[in-house]
Amino acid sequence: MQYLDERIKEEASYIIEHRSTVREAAQVLHVGKSTLHKDVTVRLRCIHPILYREVRAILNVNKAERHIRGGKATHDKYAALRGESIDPEK
Repeated sequence: MQYLDERIKEEASYIIEHRSTVREAAQVLHVGKSTLHKDVTVRLRCIHPILYREVRAILNVNKAERHIRGGKATHDKYAALRGESIDPEK
């Protein structure tokens, strides 16, 4: 159990420190995104409620912004197919 608690706290700390998405954190920490999501939304709530609230706030922002990131990714994909340069400012 101690290993699990430490892993969950590490995942939460990473998300808070880098304001990352679940996918980004899972890739860096070498954990499945479903596992990480369950860790920080279900298990973390029981073992560290303060960290849970901080992570939850970041995940809520990510959820609210995901349609924007998805639209930008699609735009960039088709711009690359047309051979246009991708402007990182847009």
